[in-house]
Amino acid sequence: MDEILTGWLLDVYREETSLTLWLLDDDGQRRRLTHPFPAAFYAAGPANQLRALWRWLSEQEIQVHLSRMERKDVFQGIVTVLAVEVVHAPQLDALFRRAVETYPDLTYYDGDISISLRYAARFGVFPLARCQVVVNAERVKTITALNTPWELEPAPVPLRILSIEPDRDPAQACPRHLVIRYDRIRYILPLEPARAFLISLRSTLERYDPDLILTDWGDTWLLPCLLKLSKEYNLPLPLNRAETQGVIEHQARTYFSYGQIVYKGSQVQLRGRMHIDRRNAMMWSDYGLEGVLEMARVTALPIQDAARLSPGTGISSMQFVTALRANILIPWHKHQAEQPKTALELIHTDMGGLVYQPTIGLHKDIGGIDFVSMYPGIMVRFNISPEVPRSKAGDLTPATGEPGKVPSMGIVPQTLAPLLEKRIAFKTALGNLHPKDCRREVYKARASAEKWLLVTCFGYLGYKNARFGAIESHEAVTAYGREALLRAKEAAEDLDFSILHMYVDGLWVQKPGCSTPEDFQALLAEVSERTSLPIALDGIYRWVVFLPSRVDERIPVPNRYFGVFQDGSIKVRGIEARRHDTPPFIAETQMKILAILAKAADADRLPDFLPEARQYIGQRLDELAKGRVPLAELLVSQRLSRELTEYSSPSPAARAVWQMQAEGKQIHPGQQVRFLYTRGEPGVHAWDGTESTDISMVDSNRYKTLLMRAVGTIIRPIEQHFEIMPQHSNYVLFPNQKAGPVKELGGQMPLATFLDLRGRLVQLH
Repeated sequence: MDEILTGWLLDVYREETSLTLWLLDDDGQRRRLTHPFPAAFYAAGPANQLRALWRWLSEQEIQVHLSRMERKDVFQGIVTVLAVEVVHAPQLDALFRRAVETYPDLTYYDGDISISLRYAARFGVFPLARCQVVVNAERVKTITALNTPWELEPAPVPLRILSIEPDRDPAQACPRHLVIRYDRIRYILPLEPARAFLISLRSTLERYDPDLILTDWGDTWLLPCLLKLSKEYNLPLPLNRAETQGVIEHQARTYFSYGQIVYKGSQVQLRGRMHIDRRNAMMWSDYGLEGVLEMARVTALPIQDAARLSPGTGISSMQFVTALRANILIPWHKHQAEQPKTALELIHTDMGGLVYQPTIGLHKDIGGIDFVSMYPGIMVRFNISPEVPRSKAGDLTPATGEPGKVPSMGIVPQTLAPLLEKRIAFKTALGNLHPKDCRREVYKARASAEKWLLVTCFGYLGYKNARFGAIESHEAVTAYGREALLRAKEAAEDLDFSILHMYVDGLWVQKPGCSTPEDFQALLAEVSERTSLPIALDGIYRWVVFLPSRVDERIPVPNRYFGVFQDGSIKVRGIEARRHDTPPFIAETQMKILAILAKAADADRLPDFLPEARQYIGQRLDELAKGRVPLAELLVSQRLSRELTEYSSPSPAARAVWQMQAEGKQIHPGQQVRFLYTRGEPGVHAWDGTESTDISMVDSNRYKTLLMRAVGTIIRPIEQHFEIMPQHSNYVLFPNQKAGPVKELGGQMPLATFLDLRGRLVQLH
């Protein structure tokens, strides 16, 4: 007898001959369902080879349906293909691999698309989708999505979430206990004795039955440790809800991406439950759990994958779903290369984004104007996709194919349009919400996840291995962007605004008497009219500082600035606090100085707050000199960029790795290495090594140099603007003073510290 269930789709994965679904129904039950599901791949090539493949497939044990059909290839148009439909989708991967090995010269399509994406494309579902399912004896007959991924406020999912974290970093020292949290319960579970620990943890898993297990170091330490103990003591742990399925383990790997070495740690994924390691999740620090769930909704990737994979994989998955729904072939390997160009053509086409060098120094009452997701907006508005014919790039008119015929929307803009619309809707909603509205943090996290997808989609359009990428389309987007920014500049100048800076998709403008949002509305309307792209006021700065190069103070740097908006919020780009290798102590000091200066009601009041900033700097220097800074606050974190044998002059990170390898610990290129600067040789101490250290070993002068450099980034431009030369302070900056003794400048001159032009620490007596 048929049963109709309504609830939320938690997970989809394959078993031997069918798919397994986990549904959280409205009664609170977690239902394990099966769904028979066919899937297909396609092959194209010479007719004789396709006939041979047909005969070979007919002889295989796997049940298939074979047919000849015509499908669209975005690069080649309509092509004739052999369609190979595998009756049981989980068997497709093995058959596809054997077919490629047997007939490698054919062109294959749709061969390596994950089951979850195929299922999402076929039935319009996605992770956490609200669904109606008709079942018979736990076997799915039909499944229908009751909502879409594009709703701003989907129905809340009553997930049971269990948090497990060790009391310390396992790389630093062996943990002694775990901290367990769920609902409003928190308790500490000792790791010894091991048998009692396993029994207690098993009891928690069985009693609470979580849907999602959140861990720290769960992929790399905790779950492997639990599996090992469980086997050693012969005490099974119900990590999976699906008792017949084992956990899924993926090995760590190192790969090269966007000019740098990336290390992806090992992974442990569950079946029937979900596991996310907060320390191994790709963008956890940026958008947390809400962002991960949003990433899963819009990309249709399983939640465990959405947490660990890059936004590039996310945008690729979205394109695959779009292609599957439109019956567009997805090439297994992309064969299209960049069209040949002369050197002159390359100069004209491959120019990138437009950057206008900023006016160095302090400025007040500045309007920051940004195009809203400029590059994705250009792709959607002007229908930029590899298969769409282009009019001349940069003329800001939609592409037209044959005369009098407007081409249909390409696969790239089809994919981006709803995502862009939702991102803009979130930004609009955030602008209208009260600052204390509880929805703000949720909206911000979801909007951040979408932002990363939209940011990535432009780079992915020019990525050589992107299935639906083409460098010519990538170049067209930047051409449109340059033209739009120039039109925005002309509009601002026509309305008597001065242009202080332009950077790819934003402008910083100034006009006497313009200091409220209403003063900039006419400009926004004019820019939108001239470019056909949405633009918004990022904010009005009370003051902003555009910084010069450290090498030559006469040269501006486009992406190094800091400023304070009228509401007191701070925006920084390119300074030490934004760098991942800056010790927390120094980053915190720099941001605290900015917070002190942000109290100034306007730029003219900044000198009034310099004494407080100098006093705070003196306190921090004193803490550093007296060894009162916790060692963890002085940690430097750098990425190992290559194998140790490839270093001709070892970096500090490489020296730290040598120490760790001497202790038997293996570090791979792409991994982050944490260390302290110490006195003597080798000048560093590996934080994750077994040898202990204390504050007396720390090279305080090295940290003082780094601190003063970060302080100088903020203080020097303001002192230079107001021509201030402090004399009686524990902290003294002389911007143009050369190293050496300084004579008394009126009154007793105390011991002072400053930076010369090269950023070297100088002691004055």
